[in-house]
Amino acid sequence: MTIKKGEAWGEPGVLPSDGVVASTDREASRVLETARRQSEPFPVVGVSAGDLYRTLGGSGQMMFPIDVGELLVDGRHHYFVAHVVARTRGWGHAFVAMNAQWLGDWNLGPRAHPNDGVLDTYRADLGLFDRLKVRRRLPLGAHLPHPGIAGERGAAVAIELPRPLPVYVDGEQIGRGRTLALRVIPDALRVVA
Repeated sequence: MTIKKGEAWGEPGVLPSDGVVASTDREASRVLETARRQSEPFPVVGVSAGDLYRTLGGSGQMMFPIDVGELLVDGRHHYFVAHVVARTRGWGHAFVAMNAQWLGDWNLGPRAHPNDGVLDTYRADLGLFDRLKVRRRLPLGAHLPHPGIAGERGAAVAIELPRPLPVYVDGEQIGRGRTLALRVIPDALRVVA
């Protein structure tokens, strides 16, 4: 059940014997992609590092229901547990979909929650001076609001980028893309973190 404001979330738990350990966000999303290809249900995933782990508090002794993001980029299907990023080299133009709060040391999605039933998406078009200002504020999540960053929350989003950009799923570049369709699958996965 998707979390509601003020409710307790997660419970003490350990990874079951048929669970899978993932040491990165991308390893976790690959587990989901493998299960899909084999027409199997998602296993319980134990995460031991990464942005989802950090968002969840990372004690290794709690089990959480989380949403899973689904991405279709130029006809290719992917799952993600933490984030999708399509950006130029210097981040002047970027699209970001957050299921977790963190992207490395950046609090990129300060309102993002991995079990709220929505993706937090941001589209940025920033000049050099604005990029420097935003970068200084990212570790604290104080970069928003900003006139060069448009944000919205929703269960699904489709965007057309002005040109093909490198696309990163949970921190790994999966290629380039121009047309992205994303949706959230609420309560799709149980994670031990």
